[in-house]
Amino acid sequence: MALRIVRLGTPRLAREGTRIGTVRRPPRGVRKERYAADDWFDVWYPELSPSPDLVARAQAAKTESEWKAFERAFRAEMNEPGARHTLDLLATLSHNADFSIGCYCEDEARCHRSVLRTLFLERGAKVE
Repeated sequence: MALRIVRLGTPRLAREGTRIGTVRRPPRGVRKERYAADDWFDVWYPELSPSPDLVARAQAAKTESEWKAFERAFRAEMNEPGARHTLDLLATLSHNADFSIGCYCEDEARCHRSVLRTLFLERGAKVE
């Protein structure tokens, strides 16, 4: 049992479980009925995505200091009560269930899912 961090739209891994889309917007041009079938996500959960302003900051970040500023701001958003409780819940569930979270970004190192990975690990989640 474990939590996996994935790129949405890629083929599912064995025992990946439910795929949760932690993105601000669903994929463009894809009908709702196709989200799961086309390996996007089973559940859309934008509450674990950066706010629209932070998405823009992340996409515009060219330097390491700009990226670090995004990371700090996103961590602050994820420290709000609703997000914090969701992270705690998913970290606990990772010990007894297979599921995944993801985003569309090609490079995880420059994606909010890298921050989510760290936040889950800090909470003791079982992450593969």
